Amino acid sequence: MSPAIEVRDVRRTFRVRGGLMAPDRHVVAVDGVSFEVPSGGVLGVVGESGCGKSTLARLILGLLEPESGDILVDGQHALSMDRRARARLIQPVFQDPFASLNPLRRVRDIVGLPLSAQGGIQRSEIARRVDEMLERVGLTTEMGQRLPAQLSGGQRQRVAIARALVLRPRIVVCDEPTSALDVSVQAQILNLLAELRADLKLTYLFISHNLAVVEHVATEVAVMYLGRIVERAPTDRLFAAPEHPYTKALLASVLTPEPGLGVPDVGLGDILPDPANIPPGCRFHPRCPMAEERCRSETPPMRQRPDGMVECLLVP
Repeated sequence: MSPAIEVRDVRRTFRVRGGLMAPDRHVVAVDGVSFEVPSGGVLGVVGESGCGKSTLARLILGLLEPESGDILVDGQHALSMDRRARARLIQPVFQDPFASLNPLRRVRDIVGLPLSAQGGIQRSEIARRVDEMLERVGLTTEMGQRLPAQLSGGQRQRVAIARALVLRPRIVVCDEPTSALDVSVQAQILNLLAELRADLKLTYLFISHNLAVVEHVATEVAVMYLGRIVERAPTDRLFAAPEHPYTKALLASVLTPEPGLGVPDVGLGDILPDPANIPPGCRFHPRCPMAEERCRSETPPMRQRPDGMVECLLVP
């Protein structure tokens, strides 16, 4: 069986205009990324803001086109697929449900819009499937008559999930789906996503900066830094025995509820990564507490592991 998602050496850059006297800059958002997500799996993608996570999500959804490389969805080349056919296979759930929902339309119309856009589906069938999906995500028929502003943040995210699933796609790309919600509501939405994955046999690409959330939902984790995946491994192994120095720093940065510990010092210094100025050699070496002289000039190879990969000169 082919993977649900297959990304092959994908690259995407953006040109940023420099202004009247300054030259244009080219920002490397995704740089030679490759991975597979098996059917029914959950790949969590983590990393700092600006590492390329959301750009990667938009490339897979077809909202952006890669400059090079290939993306296969359910074994089909995404770029050559008809837009409606791709929508039937893969759907997004974005970060801010209020921004992603039309504030002037009723909830049931928002949920039914993907069905209407497909064409050829009778109104009675659309209404039936909308009611069914609203109930599945925990919303009442009465809530279907409301506007998004009349719902809570958690309810709005349930609407966004219902809209994504009403076409019964195989794959859902979740881009920070709980970061705009209260902690108690986050747990409800994560449990709902887990239930729907089991019931509907879904595959998730789950993008987040919250490591605790990723540890809870993902079957495998990919760590991104300046457009590259620097480590990928099953969730249990990565959290128990990370190999890349950046992964270790990310895990060390997680706050704990223990009083008196304060903010952890992860040893990354004050140098922030600049995607418009990729350093030579290992792109993490300016911040790496373990960096050696060779890290400044040698590009680290991608070392395959029995259960993943790591891109670091210091890992044997």
